[in-house]
Amino acid sequence: MKMTLLYMVLAALMTACGSTGTSTTTEATSDTTATTTTASRAQFNGDAAYELTRQQCDFGPRVPATSAHAKCADWLIATLKTSCDTVILQTGTVQTATQGALGIKNIIGIINPDASQRLLLLAHWDTRPWADNDPDPANHKRPVLGANDGASGVGVLLQLAQQLKAEGTTLGIDILLVDAEDMGENDNEDSWGLGTQYWAAHPHVPGYKPLFGILLDMVGSGDATFSREYYSMQYASGIVDLVWRLAAGSHFKDVQGGAVTDDHIFINRAGIPCIDIIDLRSDSDTGFCPEWHTVDDTMPHISASTLGEVGQTLLNVIADLEQ
Repeated sequence: MKMTLLYMVLAALMTACGSTGTSTTTEATSDTTATTTTASRAQFNGDAAYELTRQQCDFGPRVPATSAHAKCADWLIATLKTSCDTVILQTGTVQTATQGALGIKNIIGIINPDASQRLLLLAHWDTRPWADNDPDPANHKRPVLGANDGASGVGVLLQLAQQLKAEGTTLGIDILLVDAEDMGENDNEDSWGLGTQYWAAHPHVPGYKPLFGILLDMVGSGDATFSREYYSMQYASGIVDLVWRLAAGSHFKDVQGGAVTDDHIFINRAGIPCIDIIDLRSDSDTGFCPEWHTVDDTMPHISASTLGEVGQTLLNVIADLEQ
């Protein structure tokens, strides 16, 4: 992910999930939490999502081409096999901006493969090799553990699959865990989201066209703020409206947020409308939480309650689509 400078009607929105800058937000309607107006499923288990987040972190930083990355991939596949009808390991090679050719592993869990109405849910599972935003320059070459930036979104999706397995659903659900999202460098947009770019060029099903996609990124902080990300509104404002109408809890704010070059950009470019649920901070000089791209992105900053709100929001969306 990376920040992008946009000039919009006398306002500059500096955004990102990959380079430093200033992020500001402008109010869309009111700074209030959206309310759910449709029947929801059983309560999402935020504690279980927290545990699944912690288990990823127990492997250490999941930097591509490391043993921790390989072990976590095996665990993710095994975990999805307990809840999905089909699990696909997609391997390929991408070109990084700094390290040349890199092997990647995208992991896809498929629920109800024969259903024609499908929903794409995705998160990146890799972690950044360098803590280049750490306040201590001595840490800049250390890898990021990625409790929030990586594991949190994956933890929510793994638990969602478990609950859908128990409760059933009439929808087709495709859970896409993408690799090599966080290998990018500043001022090089296409160096981010490498696993997603590979999947967009080689979808797991030829001609794949779900109803839409929802990306989760950095969804675990106790003081997270989920505003309406700029590119999500540009590409798929109707989906943002739907999700924010059904949003659960106090972390979803009905305000315009910054513009993030994230995995959803490459999904939209592939012709699939996709939005980004991501923690954006208007009071931060990076646009993100203080732990972003630092060695402090660890489990003590993760909240089961926040994970629960995000997971419940997804369950509410699924319930609405099933009606």
